[in-house]
Amino acid sequence: MDGQSTERSQRLSRAAAQRLSLYLRCVSGWPTDGEKVSSGRIAEAVGVSDAQVRRDLAALGHLGQRGVGYDAQELATAIRAALGIDRPWRAVLVGVGNLGRALLKYQGFRAQGFEIVGLFDSDTSKVGQVVEGLPVEAVSTLAERVGALRAELGVLTVPADTAQAVAESLATAGIRGILNFAPVVLKLPRRVRLVTVDLAIQLEQLAFQVQHGDTANRSTDEE
Repeated sequence: MDGQSTERSQRLSRAAAQRLSLYLRCVSGWPTDGEKVSSGRIAEAVGVSDAQVRRDLAALGHLGQRGVGYDAQELATAIRAALGIDRPWRAVLVGVGNLGRALLKYQGFRAQGFEIVGLFDSDTSKVGQVVEGLPVEAVSTLAERVGALRAELGVLTVPADTAQAVAESLATAGIRGILNFAPVVLKLPRRVRLVTVDLAIQLEQLAFQVQHGDTANRSTDEE
């Protein structure tokens, strides 16, 4: 990523970055034979306003032409650069239980440039097993293995009562970002970025939207 792309990505809010990920899903699947894509088409596919799409894409630089639209391939390239996924990312997964194994089977990670390069678990009965082509290693070896594997990201699928300790081990080992699936709030050094996926909270939010219907949707649109 060049200096200008880095500067632009740093100015993006988390909400804008999330929208860019949705835009990328759309334009990546659309024709790339020179057909232009309008902001209105993206807006309709994602469920935001046309003006919001234009504001988000304007932050990426001079893309597209007024009244003509955007080249889908060029736009996808620009979004990937802004999100920092224009290069491969190596990750380790800690917690080779049912959820961990399900995530390992998901092909979307590799398609988007994320490669799981190491598996770790504290259960000695799992250590030594080969799962999706990777051997399961002991959590106690994280400090030495993260560097050897050149991993920057960690995926945490361990029970809540062990998540904090494992996350601290990942941070100490040099991991720069953690995707946490444990239903617990983690406290980590500021240099380590954290994204938590709490499925129970997501279901609570879904229940709220269903319960309150259009009122909840209007409140979300106004933010």
